[in-house]
Amino acid sequence: MEVGNLKTLTELDISDNKLVGEIPNSLGDCTGLTSPRMGGNFFRGSIPQSIASLGALKACYRLKESLRMLPRLLLLGTMSFVGDCQHFTSPSASPNAPREEKIHILVSSACATFVILGIALVMVYLYLRWLKKKVKEPISTSMDDPCPDISYRALLKATDDFSSMNLIGVGNFGSVYKGILKENVTTVAVKVLHLVHRGALKSFLAECEALKNVRHRNLLKILTVCSSIDHQQNDFKALVYEYMENGSLERWLHPNPTPSHGNEPTRTLNFFQRINIAIDVASALDYLHHQCHIPIIHCDLKPSNILLDAEMVAHVGDFGLAKFLPGSSSDTVANRTSSVGIRGTIGYAPPEYTMGCKVSREGDVYDYGIFLLEMFTGLSPTNDTFGDNLTLHSFVAEALHERVLKITDRILLQERENHSSPNDPQHWLSASDGIFQECLVTLYNIGVICSDEVPGRRMSISGAANQLQKIGEKLFARG
Repeated sequence: MEVGNLKTLTELDISDNKLVGEIPNSLGDCTGLTSPRMGGNFFRGSIPQSIASLGALKACYRLKESLRMLPRLLLLGTMSFVGDCQHFTSPSASPNAPREEKIHILVSSACATFVILGIALVMVYLYLRWLKKKVKEPISTSMDDPCPDISYRALLKATDDFSSMNLIGVGNFGSVYKGILKENVTTVAVKVLHLVHRGALKSFLAECEALKNVRHRNLLKILTVCSSIDHQQNDFKALVYEYMENGSLERWLHPNPTPSHGNEPTRTLNFFQRINIAIDVASALDYLHHQCHIPIIHCDLKPSNILLDAEMVAHVGDFGLAKFLPGSSSDTVANRTSSVGIRGTIGYAPPEYTMGCKVSREGDVYDYGIFLLEMFTGLSPTNDTFGDNLTLHSFVAEALHERVLKITDRILLQERENHSSPNDPQHWLSASDGIFQECLVTLYNIGVICSDEVPGRRMSISGAANQLQKIGEKLFARG
């Protein structure tokens, strides 16, 4: 109330204080007031006539209705700029006022109206620009929230501008980089989608949908997703995963040394590790097929999509081709055709997919069978050895049961030779103990049945997992 005593007050700024209550009539006694800024408050009631009669404010026009539809941010900004003019009404000229004063008031009111409407239009334009920019600002959704609010800039920094030195893999739809998030010093794998490639966006959405609600120790854990724009204003999408210290199974089975790594020793997998990996992958597929609320078909199971952590535990990843199997109590593929065509990777994709049949659990089982045969023979299904009528499946099937040692990975055979001493704890690997060959026969038999050309003759992934567990138990009993 005491503000009215400040007769020579010219400027008053009480904006953005969230003040409440009535505007005091005494404010009208400040005859020298020209710049009241009162936006960002919660005053109520009518505007005192004493304020409306202030000479410098006679040109203000009531803006409340014209600004009512603007967002609060713009409304408060406009109020601050024009001195909270939304609260003021244009004073009417007194009937006894001189004609010049009436004209002056009308001209002033018209000019003020145009100025204020211009300001409003400019602010609407700025708001629309802001809204458009907001849509393209970095958007991140976290699956498990260990690194929330990830942005394009954060990923750029984490990977040293997506340096080729940090490139750890390239696939059909994206490149994978190793990165270190500076905020919490977390090492991650960043899969950057190649959005110019046909199907990349669909792959991104499929992977997000498949992984957002799954939880299993043998599935690659997705940490967060980034959907934004890059520094060239192009769409940018990336998936951020837990980093797997031992890389893909592909690099262990088929090492391809580079000049920079030429002096490093070749990494190999022993018999125990391969069986454990086989069990891990079967467990992951069993979970996807039978324990998820809606069954998930991976559609692209192969060694390059199986990652190994520091403890050599296997994690199935890359769900870019994954499909849901809603309301399916039966997995028969007969008479179920689709225009999708070939789905998966040559050498691993089941034959029925090439005929247009829809994806199924049996399709994943076929992939698993080929993967199992590859892991113990050391031969890729696309190896030059195969062609015409010879496939990895038929190659192994013909060798059962007498010639399994001849088709087995030479690394495993070398391991067997190294443990031929009777005093060796793993003497059971030697030729004098038949358990090594017995296990190989069982493993190859599972792989052959799973990769049968006829879907109905394939073993279920649950059955395969159970048989593999029995092999593991038998080896465990041997110490």
